[in-house]
Amino acid sequence: MAESRRHAEISGGGFAGLTAAAALARMGWSVRVHERAPELRTEGAGIVLWNNSLQVLDKIGAIHDLMSESMTPPAYETRMNNVIQSQETLDGIRWRTLTRPHLYETLLLAAREAGVEVVAGSEVVSATADGHISFASGETAEADLVIGADGVGSAVRDSLGVPLKRERSRDGITRFLVPRRKAELQALEPDTEWDNVIDFWNLDPRVLRVLYTPANDEELYIALMSPAADADGSRVPIDLDLWTSIFPQLAPVLEVAAETPGKYYGYQTTRLDYWTDGKVALIGDAAHAMCPALAQGAGCAMQNAWTLAVAATAAADGELPEALKEWERLERPITDRTQDKSQWYADTREMAKGSQFTGDSVEAALYNPTDPNRHEVHAA
Repeated sequence: MAESRRHAEISGGGFAGLTAAAALARMGWSVRVHERAPELRTEGAGIVLWNNSLQVLDKIGAIHDLMSESMTPPAYETRMNNVIQSQETLDGIRWRTLTRPHLYETLLLAAREAGVEVVAGSEVVSATADGHISFASGETAEADLVIGADGVGSAVRDSLGVPLKRERSRDGITRFLVPRRKAELQALEPDTEWDNVIDFWNLDPRVLRVLYTPANDEELYIALMSPAADADGSRVPIDLDLWTSIFPQLAPVLEVAAETPGKYYGYQTTRLDYWTDGKVALIGDAAHAMCPALAQGAGCAMQNAWTLAVAATAAADGELPEALKEWERLERPITDRTQDKSQWYADTREMAKGSQFTGDSVEAALYNPTDPNRHEVHAA
């Protein structure tokens, strides 16, 4: 008689959930992903991925599709009042910029090709430590492993009563995906390398910031940061006169952003007392939402999704709860440190000084979660 495969139920069809699903399926599990939204799609604009998440994409067979509509900019440039503070070429650091929809489609394809069942309009409302989940429809299901990858408002986490602490920052951002309009930008500033990521800061007389991130040849991701207390700076639709008065060289793309729907998001860090309970594990924003300063929210989610899949697969029958605890013990410290550093940058606005991609700021970016000897290598 053929041995029955172990089964995983995953709440949340975002980056963390789909990564875990693809990884588990490739390791021999049967996997079902539940996405409460009626359609399988992602919201958001652009994203930066670093070595930690790119290594995972390699392992789940998704890197080729990802590379097709992404890029590695020549440098990360930081400006204060339009004066260049630094231009970091990030030599030795693997990174890519792309749109969130492209990453989502890449992960969805990888999951489906691995045999994952992805169900839209399916809302998980609770889970129990023994591996049972309940749905908004009233139905229930049972699994060898349950993963809560259902975001900052995680129903799986909250149903388990996991204690948590939220830290909110004074700043927030509104994200937009707009056409590059590179020729128009070059006409305004011919000497600027408009393929760079450019972090435009202004702290005086008011705090405003634009993170300019080319995602591919055609699309540009821009994030507009302002304090939550600044009613005009955090307004959506954006106050075009205000933003172009501070950043006139960005007028061609800000004009498009002013006509694009958006939402202002305040920076937030979520810390849990624990990530696992019995047969249930939490990943992504459900476990460790963080400020976007280091661009590692998705990166840490994907690295933890991969290492969770490895740990769960290696666990013997009946030993999964202890294996999940050991997974958290090994993998959580780097995520905690990344949260701390991201929160520190958000609190201090130290990124405005430039030259930040050194030391502990790139710890997560350089991490390779797929290396079996990673902890020894990392410690060294």
